[in-house]
Amino acid sequence: MRFETHPLSEVTLNVAIAGREDAPLIICLHGFPEYWAAWQDVMTELENDFLLVAPDQRGFNQSSKPVGLAAYHTRRMVADLAELADRLSPSKPFILAGHDWGASVAYAYALAHPARVSHLIVANGVHPVCFQKAIFEDPEQRAASQYINRLRADDAEQMLSEDGFRRLARMIDGFSSTHFFNAAMKQTYVEAWARPGALTAMLNWYRASPIVVPEEGATTLGPSILDMPPENFVVNMPHLVVWGQQDQALRQACLSGLQQFVPDLEIAPVEDAGHWILHERPAQVAEAMRAFLKR
Repeated sequence: MRFETHPLSEVTLNVAIAGREDAPLIICLHGFPEYWAAWQDVMTELENDFLLVAPDQRGFNQSSKPVGLAAYHTRRMVADLAELADRLSPSKPFILAGHDWGASVAYAYALAHPARVSHLIVANGVHPVCFQKAIFEDPEQRAASQYINRLRADDAEQMLSEDGFRRLARMIDGFSSTHFFNAAMKQTYVEAWARPGALTAMLNWYRASPIVVPEEGATTLGPSILDMPPENFVVNMPHLVVWGQQDQALRQACLSGLQQFVPDLEIAPVEDAGHWILHERPAQVAEAMRAFLKR
């Protein structure tokens, strides 16, 4: 694993790199509350065949943490990715992979720049329309998503940072099996969370999101992205979803209706994995990616 620093228009990104410089490029995007190392084990599995690039996204770990909610609208992260991709692969489409929040950025970039993405890969992440519909229509998903409102609260920083980030670490435990989350890994995560400005920046991803999460049982839903034309959300490249079926944060309902937005869709279910599938089953994720990309 080697590292580069990339100054962009608005932020500077810390970027981890593995693999061969002459191989096809895969840009790997992490989610909350992780950082580039979410993809480390998968990158190790694939480094003989690909060039893998995993940035700390804005607000996380060693990348810039701009102040203010407006800095964390998804279009800002899409702009960061666009600049990074244009540096790394200016004349050739690349493979884009995302997990959790990284999947949200990956979808947004793929929708905005379809000619730049040859293949889109998501591991336990959600298409925006399917996710919003699941929150509105599926009671289990609405209940599972209530944590989003808690993370948007004004006191979320205080609550999550108490006792050495005890509650933030417990969030990881709550979403799937965490046999991988040993003391050494936890320490690296706590160091990333404790960097000045990091926790507020990470939470601002949720606060700036347009996703609406009504209280359980509420019948008034309000305006949402579902009011936008569905053709705005069509994924126009081959798309793989690797899905850990024991995910407690993203229920099976999140995949409902995905095929209507993706003409070329492949879903690879993994029965014995959950939300943190990149850590739980990195070899299976890598093998699914490799098989998809060889089609």
